[in-house]
Amino acid sequence: MTKAIRIGTRNSELALWQAHLVQKSLEDLGYTTEIIELSSVGDEILDIPLHQIGSMGVFTKTLDVAMLRGQIDIAVHSLKDVPTQLPETIVQAAVLERADVNDVIVYKGTEEGLLAEGATIATGSLRRTAQWLHKYPTHTLTDLRGNVNTRLKKLEDNNWNGAIFAKAGLERINLLPKEHIVLDWMIPAPAQGAIMITALESDAFVLDACKKLHHEETALCVGIERDFMRTLEGGCTAPIGGYAEIDGENISFKGLLSAIDGKEQKGIFRAASIKEAKQLGVDCAKEILSDGGAELMKQIKKVIKK
Repeated sequence: MTKAIRIGTRNSELALWQAHLVQKSLEDLGYTTEIIELSSVGDEILDIPLHQIGSMGVFTKTLDVAMLRGQIDIAVHSLKDVPTQLPETIVQAAVLERADVNDVIVYKGTEEGLLAEGATIATGSLRRTAQWLHKYPTHTLTDLRGNVNTRLKKLEDNNWNGAIFAKAGLERINLLPKEHIVLDWMIPAPAQGAIMITALESDAFVLDACKKLHHEETALCVGIERDFMRTLEGGCTAPIGGYAEIDGENISFKGLLSAIDGKEQKGIFRAASIKEAKQLGVDCAKEILSDGGAELMKQIKKVIKK
């Protein structure tokens, strides 16, 4: 191989786990690699809710800049954190096979106490907040920021009943406690559980290497989910859920747009053949927008900007 591939990553334990996964996969193919650790704005500012610091790209901009400056060759991201519009000259080089898409709630005490009236639940996600309040309107939601390790420690140190996490993130670094419940009723974030690799569109050597790691079925599903989010004009912290799944020759999609307080929801479920699924996410989003979703999105944006 003609050069070492410099792998850019955030410096959290989960981000490094993902980077090392990519590193091992490339080195198993005979490539030489080096990991470059960087800190993002989203990792450094923990005392302000995510939606108030400008969510689009808050975890990815640092790596984008490093790539454009020639400091790294590829960047490894949790795909749910990546804006639907990549910077000019940077492209998707690969999407890895998806892990579990579900959210889980990690709790203290008993399950009965967790679900009791007046419980306090922690999450930094407007999507999780909205869906939880829709199901449990008497609960109090409190903001929770930081990497997985930090958030687990905050749950331990505070008088909260539970906190919501992505199951895949906890499993990847062996931190999923016994005291958890899988929230299979909660629609995940678009692209949750998937890892994306980005690279410069001009770097043929790197693009060819990453192509060997690409999982087409995952890419198809998350592409539909991200089309849904983009068409609704939602950032990665907006209360939008979307999940596409392949079943034989067909693909199904369920999507959700929620008011932040959970009181109003616009949901949709559609299925199509894989051959006809290219517009599935866009079509579902347009249907929601025409069915009151456009006005709901305006209300959401007003709240987010406060």
